[in-house]
Amino acid sequence: MKLKMTLCVALAFTATALFAQSDYKQSIGLRFGSGYYDIVSAAYKTFLNEAGALEVNAGFHPYGVTGYRWVNASASVGYQHHFPIKPVDGLKWFVGGGVVAANSFSSNDYYKGFSLGLFPTAGADYKFSKIPLAVSADVRPTIHVIKAVDYHNSFYPNAGVSARYTF
Repeated sequence: MKLKMTLCVALAFTATALFAQSDYKQSIGLRFGSGYYDIVSAAYKTFLNEAGALEVNAGFHPYGVTGYRWVNASASVGYQHHFPIKPVDGLKWFVGGGVVAANSFSSNDYYKGFSLGLFPTAGADYKFSKIPLAVSADVRPTIHVIKAVDYHNSFYPNAGVSARYTF
């Protein structure tokens, strides 16, 4: 009798925990950024464990100055460590860091070249409980350790919002 009662209680706790969670394992979607190296990017996020995740982005940013046009293509990967925000199911904040590689394509040498940067990141991630959608907002102030010739600055602020389908 005690075994049956213990199993019933354990099953109830397990079912409650499963239905209360709004976590996801992977997601894919878009990230809209404000930074130098990408204005829109494809975003893929996968959790390595309950708290740690990798986010991979591949993006571009078209530019135009009087007489010159160029495009910047980039790829970034960042690690994010998540912490739940207890009052709201599905809401987490995260901190981490990553690396970005970017290349500008132009017929003008002034506007082309390769750059490599490091960034800390922080933000919030929310997974809707009833639909397979996660949204997030983050900041990624990027310091370029390798920058293209004639770029005026090694520091580029970057903030973004993402919407991703979860599975």
